Amino acid sequence: MSYFVGAYASSPTGELWNPELESEYYAKLKTLQNIKGLEHPFLGTLHPHDDAWFLNNIDPSWNFVFTCIPGTMNELGKNPDFGLASDNESGRLAALAFLEKAKQAIKQLNVHLGRQAVSAIQIHSAPNQSKANSSLSSFQESLITLLDWDWDGAKVVVEHCDTLLNSQTAAKGFLTIEDEITAIKGANRSSKLTAGMMINWGRSVIEARDVAGAIHHINQAQDNDLLYGIMFSGVSDKATEYGAWQDTHMPPTPLNPTSKGEPDSLMNAAAIHHCLEVSRAKENPEFIIGAKLGIRPSTATTEDRIAYNINALSIFDAFLSN
Repeated sequence: MSYFVGAYASSPTGELWNPELESEYYAKLKTLQNIKGLEHPFLGTLHPHDDAWFLNNIDPSWNFVFTCIPGTMNELGKNPDFGLASDNESGRLAALAFLEKAKQAIKQLNVHLGRQAVSAIQIHSAPNQSKANSSLSSFQESLITLLDWDWDGAKVVVEHCDTLLNSQTAAKGFLTIEDEITAIKGANRSSKLTAGMMINWGRSVIEARDVAGAIHHINQAQDNDLLYGIMFSGVSDKATEYGAWQDTHMPPTPLNPTSKGEPDSLMNAAAIHHCLEVSRAKENPEFIIGAKLGIRPSTATTEDRIAYNINALSIFDAFLSN
């Protein structure tokens, strides 16, 4: 099988754009035979720095999953009312306008590649409930609007992020998965398209403070016939360089002694394989499986960054190729 890689998170140019270094990184990604394509960040334009560079450096055979979380978090930094679930109408409409730009970027990429190369777009139920008011009804209204648009073959999927709980500081603080599911099902009943759900392993574990949180959310999405894929992004309960219970995309533990991994990560092979088993990923060739890994320290070499991704993909293969 083949998988999506959130290459932007492990990029050597995440802090300072360097097209030459990024080209070297992409060249190495293209040598990995089990990459289906990229989880690609949307911040308002097709590429955060240079659309032409991006179009010239991608593998023409790759598929793509757009993620709107980087752009959403940027907008929230400027306007806490921004978000598809916002009860502030101007904030909600601003989020829809942002998604309109994403729709145009998907079309731009598809036209360049001459096919519908974008498999899905991940959207989110912002804003942070500790800073602004949001609701199921506002989110459902936004979904109904989005599902009336032409996404040129891309599936609209809600990526669940951790919700606001009184007992802990939230990383994202968006709607509960129960409210998201209710909103999706309500919108799907009255729309020409249908939305699904993506589970982000790390964010579900951050919410639950337990690896069982990911399994619980996978089951909830699956029980409602909404599960479309899983993005594996890790977390630790220890004060490592990645922080404790922080959404910093910690890589998984090493699959074997020669693999590049993080020993303190809660995301190990057993946890990943349990999720893949519960989700019945083997039975669905269209099921989206991806790894989004942040790399520490920031001075890590390109070779190490590739090695961390190889380890994660090897963990997927160890379960799915048998």
